[in-house]
Amino acid sequence: MASEKQKPAWFSIIGPGILVAATGVGAGDLLTASIAGSKLGLAVLWAAVVGAFLKWTLNEGIARWQMSTGTTLLEGWIDRLGSWIQWIFVPYFLMWTVLVGGALISACGVAAAGLFPLGDATTSKNIWGIVHTLAGLALVWAGGFQWFQRLMTVCIGAMFVGVLITAAMLAPEFGAVVQGTLVPTIPDGGLGWVLGVLGGVGGTVTLLSYGYWVQEKDRAGKEGLRICRIDLAVAYTLTAVFGMAMVIIGNHVQVEGQGVALSLQLAEQLELVLGQPGKWMFLVGFWGAVFSSLLGVWQSAPYIFADYLQIRRRGKQGAGPKKRLSETPAYRAYLVAISIVPLITLWLTVEKIQLAYAVLGALFMPLLALTLLIMNTRESWVGRAFRSHWSINAFLVITLLLFGYMGLTQIDF
Repeated sequence: MASEKQKPAWFSIIGPGILVAATGVGAGDLLTASIAGSKLGLAVLWAAVVGAFLKWTLNEGIARWQMSTGTTLLEGWIDRLGSWIQWIFVPYFLMWTVLVGGALISACGVAAAGLFPLGDATTSKNIWGIVHTLAGLALVWAGGFQWFQRLMTVCIGAMFVGVLITAAMLAPEFGAVVQGTLVPTIPDGGLGWVLGVLGGVGGTVTLLSYGYWVQEKDRAGKEGLRICRIDLAVAYTLTAVFGMAMVIIGNHVQVEGQGVALSLQLAEQLELVLGQPGKWMFLVGFWGAVFSSLLGVWQSAPYIFADYLQIRRRGKQGAGPKKRLSETPAYRAYLVAISIVPLITLWLTVEKIQLAYAVLGALFMPLLALTLLIMNTRESWVGRAFRSHWSINAFLVITLLLFGYMGLTQIDF
């Protein structure tokens, strides 16, 4: 495969970042932002921007480690921090797989049922959820990485058209948008929702996926890190804009309740304000958001499993040539598992799945921030040129404290 040094095309640079944005913007994130906008108004726009920036610092740390060492973060965890971390992460990852898989299947079912209902609401959700997970399995199995990128670009295009144009059609007051973005305020009683917006944008365990996507691009060294920073800046700018758009949409309608079924309520409220075009535009954008997240997780989670098995095999058999992870039987097996096993959650309530998924995600972020603080500050591990600056470390500490607080208290909205 030609490296990016040989092929400096703009889309080749921002491609993995587009995947991060498409995968990280899911149903729960969008709906949390919309409810926060409904309850607190445009004053919380800044939270989407700050949350996206904090996720940028985490993903920059993942890229920093990989560009300096040539190993994935998971490999660095096990090699440098000891075997204890695998006994924490692996059970967590397996549980996360079932819960995030169930949440995404349900979200896709709800989104598609809003566009094309089939019978009663529960039956329609379940049928469309099964259709989407099997479609995701087939598309990832049959397509290569470049084809996957193009497919995700189509989905993020649907997100852009649906969500951003819906927000623009609502014609928010420009001055209030600027103030809400640039002047951090927390309305009375709004701390929980502000933290929800801060933590919701940009994904959780899926942050690890970025390392495998840039591996497909053959990035390495200082030039690779420079490209990753640009790539991630584009990704998290898009993520922040999507989060802000949902706050703006929520500010114009009244929504109550929990779960992805709120998307249908939100669409109905938008119909009252914008008419049929507004309703359908939002539903298409919401579908693009959740299906792109499903595709991104189905394509990237098997990398993590295959990488772990390869690391374990190397430890037992000694160093040897590495196989491309997407070509290993372990990758294919996990792709099938993540597509099929979470189907059992279709008969559980969507709210419980989303809550468990959110709590698990919040607990992962402090672990990621802490390990990056340890690993990327050691010159003997990453070298002087790649050692993280004090400013990056300061934001990692903020992220550690913020997500640690959220995970431990399990904020009840």
